[in-house]
Amino acid sequence: MINRARVETVDIPVHAATLRGDLSVPAGARGLVIFAHGSGSSRGSPRNRYVARVVREKGAATLLFDLLTSSEEVTDAVDAHLRFDIPFLARRLREVTVWARAEVGGPLGYFG
Repeated sequence: MINRARVETVDIPVHAATLRGDLSVPAGARGLVIFAHGSGSSRGSPRNRYVARVVREKGAATLLFDLLTSSEEVTDAVDAHLRFDIPFLARRLREVTVWARAEVGGPLGYFG
């Protein structure tokens, strides 16, 4: 039997911003896979959602989120300054990881 879980939209507080994410924790989840998306892809991508569904079917929770807010995406589309700011993106990923550990716990991995 496939382990189905409801996907819940969550707001993740990070320094000076709030990031949107889709969290799904199947019953008995044995860990969490964080799907980090930057410019050019998003948590809504059909490919990313498919991979997340397969991961959940194997018994892990998933968190799909975008590293940039919607307004940052608009700005970045013009000047591309955030998509290459690795320290900025790494801080975001670290803050989301701290949030996810508090919300879900267990071992975790990344997909991006």
